[in-house]
Amino acid sequence: METNENFPSPIPPRSPAPQSEERQWVLGIHLSALAGLFIPVGNILGPLVIWLIKKDQFPGLDPVGKAVLNFQISWAIWIVASIVVGVVGSCLFVPILLPFAAFIGWLVFTIIGAVKASNGEAYEFPLTIKML
Repeated sequence: METNENFPSPIPPRSPAPQSEERQWVLGIHLSALAGLFIPVGNILGPLVIWLIKKDQFPGLDPVGKAVLNFQISWAIWIVASIVVGVVGSCLFVPILLPFAAFIGWLVFTIIGAVKASNGEAYEFPLTIKML
């Protein structure tokens, strides 16, 4: 039986994903954490959803997703702890400012991570508890 090379094979070979598409998803996983500004625990749910859906499609997204989730969970713990310290020590000025400082730190480090991701650089988040 002769094969005709003019017809494509029924299943085309899967080409690797373009680097730019993976970089967009890496950036998206970083920026999805900003959902926490509008939705309670959105800073954890946004990256979690993207990571669960896309980690098998883009192998480079798996370690980034784990790092972002570790950071978001860790900083949620730090912010809650700073609120507790702020409430308990509310008679002092510094503990009252602690939750605001923790929030600003979270926001700054999230944005730095997104900027690094858009440049294709890896970013190791500070004060992160490794859970995943």
